Amino acid sequence: MPRRKPWTERQVGRSQEGNPPIGDVFGRREAGPDSDDMYIVRTIPGSRAIKTYRCPGCDHEIPPGVAHIVAWAIDGGEDDRRHWHRGCWNGRRTRRITRRWS
Repeated sequence: MPRRKPWTERQVGRSQEGNPPIGDVFGRREAGPDSDDMYIVRTIPGSRAIKTYRCPGCDHEIPPGVAHIVAWAIDGGEDDRRHWHRGCWNGRRTRRITRRWS
């Protein structure tokens, strides 16, 4: 008897409630630096980090090849994305943001 697959092609990529799957592909939701707003957060592996960014948490550069976090407010758009060092994002509630953007 052939083995039966646990998921059909129609079920792959869907959660049970019909919402998009939660995970790094679409981002996860976390409280932001001000704790008032919710942010969508994605982890960028070092192999996909190809540009230099400036972290708003420490105001240092994130060079190409370094894994980091991309976060933006849920009600914001693509222009609101900010690239953070993982440690700066994890410590966002215990210290102030050193760089403000307009």
